[in-house]
Amino acid sequence: MSRKDSKGLFANVLGQLEDSAERGGVQRSTSPHLLKVAAGVRQIQERSELAERLLKDGSQILEIEPEEILESAIPDRFASAYDASNLAELMQSMREHGQSTPGLVRSVKGAAKPFQIVFGRRRLAAAKLLGIKFKAIARELSDEEAVVLQGEENSNRNDLSFIERCLFAQSQETAGYVRDVICKSLNTGKSHVSEMIRLATALPRDIVQEIGPAPDVGRRRWVEFEARWSAHKNPLKAAQSTLNRDSVRSAASDARFAVVFEALSAERGAEGSALGGAQLTSHGLVLGQVSHGKSGSKLAFNKSVPSEFVDYVAAQIESLHDQFRQRNGEQSVKSSN
Repeated sequence: MSRKDSKGLFANVLGQLEDSAERGGVQRSTSPHLLKVAAGVRQIQERSELAERLLKDGSQILEIEPEEILESAIPDRFASAYDASNLAELMQSMREHGQSTPGLVRSVKGAAKPFQIVFGRRRLAAAKLLGIKFKAIARELSDEEAVVLQGEENSNRNDLSFIERCLFAQSQETAGYVRDVICKSLNTGKSHVSEMIRLATALPRDIVQEIGPAPDVGRRRWVEFEARWSAHKNPLKAAQSTLNRDSVRSAASDARFAVVFEALSAERGAEGSALGGAQLTSHGLVLGQVSHGKSGSKLAFNKSVPSEFVDYVAAQIESLHDQFRQRNGEQSVKSSN
């Protein structure tokens, strides 16, 4: 299939999906799979358009051994993104259909290898694991041009999480890039870039790395996370002790964020320490705490728990109490009437 034909096919698929949504055929709240397909098709189209724009400049697609390509100077993802488990779908696609969209590489004077990756690191990692050559466009680029193009492809894909964008911005500033270049690479304004860098600087990178990309956690929650971190008497100890638990380490990144987020609550930490409290968790999310004191035991739900759920639990108390008594060989007290 030619590039022109494939571009038309992508546009046609997207048009059908969008028309269906307007007619009520696709509901955002009930068709996540179809929306994921649409997002995937849109990403392929955007990548194809970027590659086509680069090819118009006279560049050619090369097939390069992955071992001949250096890593990016500025990482834009967590290292775990390149694990075989996280590349399984991409590897399967490349195994069956080949690499549909080329990456971008450049030559770096005096470097140990002929090329350096500009974008397409996941495709490069997949090619390396599959033992095949990596298809890429080779361009002569300055450091600034390279980082802007790297960020441009990320913006087209729109699949970097908020905290990954923050670390990407901070890494660029540490490397000496000016704010104008950082803004171009992230396709955002200076105020947003300043906030991203401030947030990434305020939080220890090793803790953020242990939490992971948290793809469903946006700006507001990370800003509140940093505020809790700053207000806590010993945030590093609270975060490390939480992340060291086996149940937390094995949880998804979003769940790890939620658990550490709650651990940074100074009020919860003080109460739990004094009364020997225990956390109530569901699928890695902390819903509340149980504490036992001289005056009795208490069950407290976190503010993030919907009031409807609290009301639902309250309505089940009698039934739960009856079940507990029956389990312990007691009979429910019934009216003598």
